[in-house]
Amino acid sequence: MRVGELCNREVVFVRSDETARAAAEVMREFHVGDVVVVVERNGRNMPAGVVTDRDLAIEVVAKGVDPDAITAGDMITQRVVCAELEESYADVLDRMRRAGVRRMPVVDVHGALVGILALDDVLRFVSQQLAEIAQLITVQPQREAMVRA
Repeated sequence: MRVGELCNREVVFVRSDETARAAAEVMREFHVGDVVVVVERNGRNMPAGVVTDRDLAIEVVAKGVDPDAITAGDMITQRVVCAELEESYADVLDRMRRAGVRRMPVVDVHGALVGILALDDVLRFVSQQLAEIAQLITVQPQREAMVRA
């Protein structure tokens, strides 16, 4: 299964020059715990990082920083790691594990933001696969009983 088939294409993002307050307001409006921070290049939104609600709490609120005085770009704490649409979800899941992230921006061949893959998306897919396998386990003996009756 490719990342492009699993990822959410409705990505919540803010520009790197928007304030921490703006990022928090976007999170609240869309009921999400993170936003992808983007910079525009050649008319495309390129991921620069991810800001989480935890980043806001630790870097802004706990330090008494004015949320209008710091930008989303200033809050990026680590280099962004992205997935590509055509990558296998298993490869990306391994990179997520190594990077210690639960969400990863997804980019097209130009490096532009096109989606986000969350651990929840992968878990939902894997649980569906396991349910189908479990169904096979119960169906096979029933089918055999009918054939041999």
